[in-house]
Amino acid sequence: MNSEPHNESTPTAEELRRQVEHTRDELGQTVEALAAKADVKAQAREKAATVKEQAAGKAAAVKEHAAGKAALVTGEIREKVEHAAQLVRDKTPEPVVEKAAHAGGQIRAATAHAGHLAYEKTPDSVRERAGQAAAAARANRTRLLAAGAVLVVFLLVRRSRECK
Repeated sequence: MNSEPHNESTPTAEELRRQVEHTRDELGQTVEALAAKADVKAQAREKAATVKEQAAGKAAAVKEHAAGKAALVTGEIREKVEHAAQLVRDKTPEPVVEKAAHAGGQIRAATAHAGHLAYEKTPDSVRERAGQAAAAARANRTRLLAAGAVLVVFLLVRRSRECK
């Protein structure tokens, strides 16, 4: 063990101390290992933490995959709706378009009259909320008008086919 010359049959006091210290360290490590194996609660906590971490990782991956699919499907639906709207515009006869425009004018006039009557009989708190909703509708006016026109054209075409 040591490079100092000594008699091999009797270890010195220093060597004995080192051996005792080494044996204590080994015994301490062995006791710690046995205690860790015997501590079922700590093992269960560690396993639960590992499983929880794995589940969180898998959930994040699934969420990311679902978001990607949703974006893809949304894009496909948007394209199909735009294509269908273009087909309706292309295949709608001119008289039907004119009739729809005229009906739209009549609807706007009737709506304005009804709105005036409703305004006169509505409490102030309700008017404020209606004003907020109207502002939102004005912000999306083109979309609302286009959707209304498509709906009117669809209904007129359907009606004309039923009458034949």
